[in-house]
Amino acid sequence: MARTVTVAQRVEELKTSSSMWLKTQSRTLTNFAWQAGYGAFSVGPGSLAALNRSIDTQAQHHRTRTFQQEYRILLKRYGVDYDERYVWG
Repeated sequence: MARTVTVAQRVEELKTSSSMWLKTQSRTLTNFAWQAGYGAFSVGPGSLAALNRSIDTQAQHHRTRTFQQEYRILLKRYGVDYDERYVWG
């Protein structure tokens, strides 16, 4: 990511373009909306293979653990303090 682009700008761009595309895929998705918040984690080049495996097996993985459970684990693993009242709002 360029140093002149903020994480908030990039997330807004991704959410906007992906929701516009998604809404063109099915009439049942015309009311789709992303949640207001997001989480952003940096990944070093040495972790890309593990990240790709995680993404590839995400559907399988979420059969045993919800997204919320997985997100809490990530926050804890990387020492991020958070308040539940503001994470899922």
